[in-house]
Amino acid sequence: MQAGRVSEFLQRVESEIQNRRLLLRGQKILVAISGGADSMVLLHALDSFAHKFRWKISVAHFNHQLRGRSSDADEKLVRKTAAALKLPVFVERADVKSFAKKSKLSIEMAARKLRHEFFARVARERKIYTIALAHHADDQVELFFVRLLRGAGGEGLAGMKWRSPSPADKTITLVRPLLGLTKAEMLDFASENKIPFREDETNASSDFLRNRVRNELIPLLQKKYQPGLAKSVLRLMEIIGAESEAVGKLAEDWRKRRWPGFENLPVAVQRRVLQSQLVSLGLMADFELVESLRQTAGFTISVSRDISVLRNTSGKVSLKRFQPTEFNPDELAVDLAGRAGEVFFDGACVNWSIDEQKKFKRPPGKAAREFFDAVKIGRKITLRHWRAGDRFQPIGLKSPAKLQDLLTNAKIPRERRHNLIVAATAGGEIFWVEGLRISENFKLTPGTKRRLVWRWRRR
Repeated sequence: MQAGRVSEFLQRVESEIQNRRLLLRGQKILVAISGGADSMVLLHALDSFAHKFRWKISVAHFNHQLRGRSSDADEKLVRKTAAALKLPVFVERADVKSFAKKSKLSIEMAARKLRHEFFARVARERKIYTIALAHHADDQVELFFVRLLRGAGGEGLAGMKWRSPSPADKTITLVRPLLGLTKAEMLDFASENKIPFREDETNASSDFLRNRVRNELIPLLQKKYQPGLAKSVLRLMEIIGAESEAVGKLAEDWRKRRWPGFENLPVAVQRRVLQSQLVSLGLMADFELVESLRQTAGFTISVSRDISVLRNTSGKVSLKRFQPTEFNPDELAVDLAGRAGEVFFDGACVNWSIDEQKKFKRPPGKAAREFFDAVKIGRKITLRHWRAGDRFQPIGLKSPAKLQDLLTNAKIPRERRHNLIVAATAGGEIFWVEGLRISENFKLTPGTKRRLVWRWRRR
């Protein structure tokens, strides 16, 4: 590369920094360095501007200890480079694998959490309020496909921003000066300026979704479908980001007007109103939960064993916390052999009988008696109690719902729920819950050939 092209690279970086006001004259900057090409180029680029803009640069390196000697070699290179540039360097090591296992996180998420917490801690201690990261245009494209495959919404598909708050400390700003540059451009710059860096061999591994997207999916799409994939995706992310930002502004403005006419809002704004409330309550705002709240007012939805949420007609989401109750593990296997039988289970007596007829009509309702299609239920069933995660589709409901939500909306006291008996088929599908309607999937129909008559009583 000619000197002019090197200069052009730095001019583009400087232009982005100034036009987007990412870094101001005279400020302190903590540069996060992994030892890879991206971060090493970022460090040298910012250092080349440091005198001009009177920046005070510090270096931070987090050793994930995931690659043994290779991780230690990364740390050594970062320390050596910082010393050569006469910059203060801060290093921390952590056993990411152990933390991931203990916290029940993926290796990737555990590493990200520990890394950002370390960067934020160093920044606070040094009174630095800006951390520079080396994310680039290729990272954006990879992130788009990763989030697309995981079902992200507009905010997620918009990708990383040039500046955003640190996930570990909202008072600290993350800036990404290289977001408009490609990996190839940075490798050219590193080569021409003899900038040392280390390759992370795990980038070639297929163990991580992001690596498969980078090494398999994107090359396939570029070769077979769209050579200009990166440009198209980046343009799309820009459009999605702008539209997502507009929806967020509309949702925020609507909430400031004290909740008028939620049902008349555009669907996208309704979703953002609910999403922002769930996030502020410290809950995961996944699509299913947002949609359940959006479509039904006054219906309690369980989020976990001890937390439920409810939306009122005005669109306001409220949270209810409960003291967790232990689930009853008792169960009884029952064989519906013969024409009739009787079993006892946990304080209840269940009588059953099976009859055959060409056309069954449902008899008038009677307490403690139900009728089912015996063929659909099968011969082997299980009597047990409600368990965490149980789903049930009562007659008249179009799809299964969490049994916990159904019990809540039936106003069955929490202390009683764990003692209620449920009956399930050999395949695990619940066809009867004590005190609720029968299952939609096992009701009598004109095609029913054998009828199960089900009676129960408490001792």
